[in-house]
Amino acid sequence: MTVTASAPVADQAPATEQAPALRIGPIELDVPVVLAPMAGITNTAFRRLCREYGAGLYVSEMITSRALVERNAITMRLIQHHESETPRSIQLYGVDPATIAEAVRIIVAEDRADHIDLNFGCPVPKVTRKGGGAALPWKLGLFTDIVDRAVKAAGDVPLTVKMRKGINDDHLTFIDAGRAAEDVGAAAVALHARTASQYYSGHADWNAIGKLKQAVTSIPVLGNGDIWSADDAVRMLAETGADGVVVGRGCLGRPWLFGELATALGPSDAPAAPRVDATLQFVAAAFRRHAELLVDFFEDEDRGCKDVRKHVSWYFKGYPVGGELRSALTKASTLQEIDDLLGTLGDAPYPGIGAEGQRGRAGSPKRTALPEGWLDSREIGEGVSDMMRGAEIENDGG
Repeated sequence: MTVTASAPVADQAPATEQAPALRIGPIELDVPVVLAPMAGITNTAFRRLCREYGAGLYVSEMITSRALVERNAITMRLIQHHESETPRSIQLYGVDPATIAEAVRIIVAEDRADHIDLNFGCPVPKVTRKGGGAALPWKLGLFTDIVDRAVKAAGDVPLTVKMRKGINDDHLTFIDAGRAAEDVGAAAVALHARTASQYYSGHADWNAIGKLKQAVTSIPVLGNGDIWSADDAVRMLAETGADGVVVGRGCLGRPWLFGELATALGPSDAPAAPRVDATLQFVAAAFRRHAELLVDFFEDEDRGCKDVRKHVSWYFKGYPVGGELRSALTKASTLQEIDDLLGTLGDAPYPGIGAEGQRGRAGSPKRTALPEGWLDSREIGEGVSDMMRGAEIENDGG
């Protein structure tokens, strides 16, 4: 049995707050919303699914600059976009200014993106212990050099920066980094309002977003962290003065969140996206569509159906779907198997708070792994550059 999607209107609409259009270089977004890069999640299939529900800028999985320059086959596949995707956005990660600049030049010369973002937010120990990710802005000169060279290589393609508050509360970098990015021509900066040591735990510090907005005045400032609903996005913009929001874990298993954001933040004269009544049947249809798009992306039914397995718990969070069926969905290898399993579901209303709030693993605060003596100076010492190149490996995004 194939479940088909529909979007009935619910009894209550989310709070609305028409936000000004977001301009990132030549790109103008009527809805000031950006999909955050998430490793293993924001591939073409997920980006297409989110677009089907809403509007905004949808960024690729994080791409390692060295792998792109070396034309790694998997990397070259990940930077491809479906013909329906516009504007096209790619996020790059790296620690070497020359390598990042060369990766940017390749993207621009081969017309592979309309927007490029640089990631300085990764808190993963295997990256930060080599001085990469969220650790890198501590070395302000290196950070500035990377962004400067990347902006120059990008030319007319807007280049933006995504970062965290800093390494920990005693070593904050976001104000200095934001101003440096602004000075060398970045088109916007986005702040995940946690430190690297927080990982994804606790609450995002929205006050830091407001402080960055006050410090960086000539380019847009975007806020990221703890946006689980359209109401959260409205509140963040109102409390911080940010120019837009970046949504990460809040859309896991809820791609229709972008439709709710479009209604809450989009132009008042735009056709409103229907308010989703996320019944169990509606969610099942979204899950099935996701699986279908993954099969299309991988060009392999078995691989696509295996990849969607990680999304099962997110889609059905709070719904009366038994453990046996959930387990079966994580073992399905064909779309027909998924159809047969979803066909055994009845319907159920949206469960409310049971389906809301945090999604994905939050973890707990931890000491950030750093190179020896990293915090002693904000300058790069001799021999450190060679060590840092070890950070240019495949890793999770920030």
